[in-house]
Amino acid sequence: MKSDIKILAQTHIHTVYSAHAYSTVGEIVSYAKQNGLELVAITDHGPNMPDSGHEWHFANMRAIPHKIDDIYVLRGAEANIIDSNGTLDICDAFLKRLDLVIASIHTTSTIEPCEDIKKNTQTYLSVMDNPYVDIIGHSGWTDFRYDICEVLSCAKEKGVLIEINAHTVTTRPKNVELCREIAKNCARIGVGITVGADAHSAYEITEVSGATEMLYEIGFPEELIMNTSAEKLINHIAKRRGKTIDEYIK
Repeated sequence: MKSDIKILAQTHIHTVYSAHAYSTVGEIVSYAKQNGLELVAITDHGPNMPDSGHEWHFANMRAIPHKIDDIYVLRGAEANIIDSNGTLDICDAFLKRLDLVIASIHTTSTIEPCEDIKKNTQTYLSVMDNPYVDIIGHSGWTDFRYDICEVLSCAKEKGVLIEINAHTVTTRPKNVELCREIAKNCARIGVGITVGADAHSAYEITEVSGATEMLYEIGFPEELIMNTSAEKLINHIAKRRGKTIDEYIK
């Protein structure tokens, strides 16, 4: 079954700053232009990822223009959740300078796997207390399960988006059913989502078909997919941050 969902604003992209990724900002923008995208978000890993650089990287992202060759470029980060209190590995002083912040768990490097659903639920609830967190990244980890209804209800209340990670859907088969369950509950509760490529090269930024086909199969409402256009994504984040569009993208 082929999906007709088009993702024109890609929210999850890594550059050469993350040493296990392979493209520059310029290469990413060029590929986005060639393939009809409207927006790319540069969201490199926070410094607690073993091969990431210094936190100052995120303080200096104003060096990247907000528009390059007619492509919107959001200055962002994939911050690591590093403890059960929802602490991130990038300080708030730097997070508040960014246009888009994904908060993610990486059980192989930044936080230990945990079977305690109640504890895991509280971790995500605490993360969403941070006003600079816009998206919960790839939460469909079977080794870090949480109370889906409780977390999604909080996300809806705070306007935090839930990522359906295309990379997880296609390369981590043990997590696919949990991702599907999360997506179904987002649809039921009315929680906005993003479809994130989790791209580690420019050539991956459009590779989201595994996720979009899953969403199409379950009848996911397209109005809840917030990165089908640059305008839709920018409007959502600006509104939840209490800013006008001009204040958000200067």
